[in-house]
Amino acid sequence: MIIQQVHVRKDDLTQATLVDVDNGALAEGAVRLAVESFSITSNNITYAVVGDGFGYWNFFPAPEGKGIVPMWGHAKVVESNSADFSVGERVYGYLPMASHLDVVPGNVSASSFVDTTDYRQPMSPIYNQYSRLAADPEHDASKEAERMIFGPLFKTGFLIEYFMRSENWFEGEKVILTSASSKTAMGLASVAKLLSPNVKRIGLTSARNVDFVEGTGLYNKVVTYGEIGRLPIAPTVVVDFAGNADVLAKVHEHFSNTLKYSCLVGATHIDDRGEGGMNANRRLPGPKPTLFFAPDHAVAFFKELGPAEGGKRLAQAWHQFLTEADGTVAIEKHSGLEAARTTYLEMLGGNVDPAKGIVIEP
Repeated sequence: MIIQQVHVRKDDLTQATLVDVDNGALAEGAVRLAVESFSITSNNITYAVVGDGFGYWNFFPAPEGKGIVPMWGHAKVVESNSADFSVGERVYGYLPMASHLDVVPGNVSASSFVDTTDYRQPMSPIYNQYSRLAADPEHDASKEAERMIFGPLFKTGFLIEYFMRSENWFEGEKVILTSASSKTAMGLASVAKLLSPNVKRIGLTSARNVDFVEGTGLYNKVVTYGEIGRLPIAPTVVVDFAGNADVLAKVHEHFSNTLKYSCLVGATHIDDRGEGGMNANRRLPGPKPTLFFAPDHAVAFFKELGPAEGGKRLAQAWHQFLTEADGTVAIEKHSGLEAARTTYLEMLGGNVDPAKGIVIEP
């Protein structure tokens, strides 16, 4: 069977090509999924930026030197060699920027399964789990676009807040969120507003995004990157979603020893991440920047609270966020993988309006 994939050069992320690939015959016990829809967000750019270091390129194999950027979205069974799955069933989970994906279901229940394909097993199990929509408690047919756009990013924000709160916010009185217009930052701000209201939320953003960030109502104060030096000195933590070396350095230099914790999460400013961004090799005053790897925190969270209680807390915060985020993002739908390729490149260059949520229907 001939399928389509978007291949990205690992050493030059601006080189993305739409190609036809022979997917071969479906293996025994496997299920072939046709990708119905996925969103493209800053999260996907982070997957590409840190792809080799964190194994994101390994989920969906591509020719040597190239990779397929992972997406979150919906798919439909179009061929099945598994007795547990019938043609037409719909699922939600980790998908390639492609038209199809073959999975080998294991740990099958009414509401979920795990892809047990051999090459995916070394990676975090969080990414190998799929929801079966017919019995998925999180599924809302009217909110499928919102789940793709915000869902994975919100969960990262939720886990950051849980971690920070468990550490008493490292005695910080306020939290600075860089790239405050990003959906992960919005998720963290929403959960902190709900569960840590005594910690002041400061959103850092570009001048062109100030109105959007203020309009979300998620931050106590919104400032531009150029105004970092005017922020009042107080015990503070910073959560860096931008991966911009200069921005992070300015925060560290301004707050110095009053900066209690420096948390690295994403890389939305790809061209400026430099030494002090995701890699944090630059000498900075204050605490050493520490990478937050959401999959590890997710495993620890559910191990500590259990699936039922953990799921309950996550769902409560998620529904609160959906209420707060309603209307902040206009959903745009585009058809075809060529649209996915061009949207990825636009987002890579920082040229996508944060007030837009983009969904691709291959």
